[in-house]
Amino acid sequence: MTDFPAATPRSRVRVPLRFADGYGVDAEIVTFHGLADGQEHIAVVLGDPGTRTPLVRLHSECLTGDVFGSARCDCGPQLREAVERIAETGGVLLYLRQEGRGIGLYNKLDAYALQDQGLDTYEANKALGLPEDGRDYTAAAQMLTALDISGFDLLSNNPDKAEQLRTLGLTIHNRVPTGVFTTPHNVRYLRAKVLQTSHTLPLAELNAG
Repeated sequence: MTDFPAATPRSRVRVPLRFADGYGVDAEIVTFHGLADGQEHIAVVLGDPGTRTPLVRLHSECLTGDVFGSARCDCGPQLREAVERIAETGGVLLYLRQEGRGIGLYNKLDAYALQDQGLDTYEANKALGLPEDGRDYTAAAQMLTALDISGFDLLSNNPDKAEQLRTLGLTIHNRVPTGVFTTPHNVRYLRAKVLQTSHTLPLAELNAG
């Protein structure tokens, strides 16, 4: 187990969430003091996390996918799905300011340009002299601990998230896969996530895409 400094809740505010497809739910958004990386991450508390094993998703910010509906990734549909699934069971969505797997928005768009020349998403990051995945989940562990959540089900296809959180001392009962959200523009991206970082996505289905 890795020790990390404690974070504390800074504010809590009720926010009605409304999505373009008509789905809506009320959430409590929590901000924090003392996060290790100094970023303005938030926790979106949905349903009642205390009634059963909470469902938790760590969602890295994606301006292009979450806000503008980019079809080059699956981030926007994953965010929409996660909010509804967590609201049904009770839990928390951590919205983490880790654009482009931690490389930032401008670098992510530079990586897109390299992908247009034939590199996959990980090769593009490396060609820019950047890590394939630069995310660190210490702040996420701080946030969950501050919310008194130490054991939970993790909504994720990414084994690295689970491994990092376990190393930080949290208990993951089950890793629950997200849906598969393919478009003609993101199949190569999703396939790279399976082959390069062992994401739990159906490779045969992606190869057929």
